Amino acid sequence: MKKLDLLLAEKLLKISAIKLQPDAPFVWASGWNSPIYTDNRKTLSYPDIRNFIKVELSRIILENFSEAEVVAGVATGAIAQGALVADCLGLPFVYVRSTPKDHGLENLIEGNIKPGQKVVIVEDLVSTGKSSLKAAQALRNAGAEVVGMVAIFSYEFPIAAEAFAKEGVKLITISNYTSMIKAAVATNYIKEEDVECLQQWREDPAVWTPRNVDVD
Repeated sequence: MKKLDLLLAEKLLKISAIKLQPDAPFVWASGWNSPIYTDNRKTLSYPDIRNFIKVELSRIILENFSEAEVVAGVATGAIAQGALVADCLGLPFVYVRSTPKDHGLENLIEGNIKPGQKVVIVEDLVSTGKSSLKAAQALRNAGAEVVGMVAIFSYEFPIAAEAFAKEGVKLITISNYTSMIKAAVATNYIKEEDVECLQQWREDPAVWTPRNVDVD
């Protein structure tokens, strides 16, 4: 039986929630060249995959963060999946904005949360960890206790691992970049010779250069 991380990676590649282009990279808002583009919101359009993710995230929470009293989704990508998980677990749900609303009550956290409540965070994608940990800090500022975070997928950047360790937030994902590369090779999505290029990007994405670009 295939491991869950490989199984989900195959599903994400199949529906183009993950796209790989080692020789024609995408450009992120940060200016980084990237051989990968991920949009896990596409999974919401596929009931079998959507349910698979909901069940597995719920299982991870029950096995690792069973003390959680509230589920918090990170806007905007994890709002829908977070709500599905909260419903599956029968727990209250809130979501955390990237910035406070610019009108009305100017909320940063939408929903009701009480000081002292134990919260597990649901993310769709973890890259550098900056936005994920910003959400964790917002919840802590509101008096909540963050017991951990679960996510669909992680790029496994070393800087993200360091940031999560520094902030004391335990992160568990269903799948990850390493598993995705294995799945991409196994399904002939990429060739074996692409693997080294993709691994180099993960190690230092800020300075990674595509193979078809000459460097003086």
